[in-house]
Amino acid sequence: MKLNYKIIFHFLGLLLLFNGGFMLVSALVSFLYEDGVTFQLLLSGILTLVAGFLAMVFTRHHKKEMNKREGYIVVSFGWIIMALSGTLPYVLTQSIPNFTNAFFETMSGFTTTGASILNDIEAVPKGVLFWRSLTHWIGGMGIIVLAIAILPLLGIGGMQLFAAEAPGPSADKLHPRITDTAKRLWLIYFGYTAAETLLLSVAGMSFFDAINHSLCTLSTGGFSTKNASVAYWNGEPVIQYIIILFMFLAGTNFVLSYFAFKGKVQKIINDEEFKLYFKFIGIFTIIAAVIIYFRADISASSIAHPMVWGEAESAFRHSLFQVLAIITTTGFVTADYTMWTPFLMVFFFGLMFLGGSAGSTSGGVKVVRHLILIKNGFLEFKRTLHPNAILPVRYNKRAISGDIVFNILGFFILYMLSFIIGALGFSMFEIDFKSAIGLAASSLGNVGPALGDFGPVNNYSALPPLAQWWASFLMLIGRLELFTVLILFTPFFWRNR
Repeated sequence: MKLNYKIIFHFLGLLLLFNGGFMLVSALVSFLYEDGVTFQLLLSGILTLVAGFLAMVFTRHHKKEMNKREGYIVVSFGWIIMALSGTLPYVLTQSIPNFTNAFFETMSGFTTTGASILNDIEAVPKGVLFWRSLTHWIGGMGIIVLAIAILPLLGIGGMQLFAAEAPGPSADKLHPRITDTAKRLWLIYFGYTAAETLLLSVAGMSFFDAINHSLCTLSTGGFSTKNASVAYWNGEPVIQYIIILFMFLAGTNFVLSYFAFKGKVQKIINDEEFKLYFKFIGIFTIIAAVIIYFRADISASSIAHPMVWGEAESAFRHSLFQVLAIITTTGFVTADYTMWTPFLMVFFFGLMFLGGSAGSTSGGVKVVRHLILIKNGFLEFKRTLHPNAILPVRYNKRAISGDIVFNILGFFILYMLSFIIGALGFSMFEIDFKSAIGLAASSLGNVGPALGDFGPVNNYSALPPLAQWWASFLMLIGRLELFTVLILFTPFFWRNR
């Protein structure tokens, strides 16, 4: 079957329309704050809208059917098109005049990685900072999910796109119609963002800082409006606890949030992934807090204001904050965890491979995959003792097919292989071992802060240009969970069948 190129370009045009519309919102913010770059942001939005409009007009007579192959192409190239067009606000305003740097920043935004090349964030115009945060928010839930919510207007079904956008081990549906699912997810996403903005404003943040940090928290992104990130508010624990709450929610399956609002609390309590996610956070926080309290100097690793409320509270808060920031791949920083003893540096490096829940905005491997791998590992011991027994892996009291288990095993092997190749790639640019493995784990897991020269208190400005493109590629395949992008590099994908 030949590819339906017209529907691919039609959909890419639709994505450009969305991108251009959000740029116009950034231009409005620029106008309200009188930061001097309103015209450039307006021009960025208009150029993007025109490109999207022309793409849709020239492909309006298309066959309105999309198969799985076309879904993968639209998702993968959709993110690339979004990132390419998303560089315009940076380049035209001269906030990031270098195209490679601008593309890296934009890809980091849309993939919710949060790695930045900006040395002085607070000097950047507010309209551009808002656009920077918006790239996180758009990418967080997935621009594809946003788009399929209105596909009925175009007469196109969106199931193939949803499968490509969320290729995890399970695809929970809130509603039989995928477009209604997307609408409900976005409503919850928007509601959480508004709630966090309100709470942060009440807690003492300026409205601009509050809305930007909310956009970046719910998307598990990590861009901040301050050079010191959330450490800027180390003297205001309430603000950090609010961000902790919403990082936790953002790393939780959004389907569970829907069940909570419907009063189906038992579904949340019985969900095995949620229980393990909660236990991981609790156990890892206690380990880090105890070590920090007895061995680490919190004030020495702080990158902003001194601690308050006593050492015990500070140890607990910073441990909980950084454990959540890494597990959920948000990447906000309150302290330099690489200075919290060698054990904790390796400890946090390991957390980069964990990831939040499936169905959340987090990157990484995801908790449910670890859960199924652990269960299958224990069952292998039983199968060794009882080779004739039928022992299926069970998740939420239901047997999981062998195909799903093999898919997860394959994903994990491919993920670790990608990490090794990623680190080797960075080492080719004469980056030291610790920095290379940190960069690979952080880029692939969409975490943000890494290790060594690119740790929590540093940024990615020292990364060579070619290494930035390599990191951008790792961010993309990590955000789309490997298969969606890597399948495009296989010869059989492009054969007409």
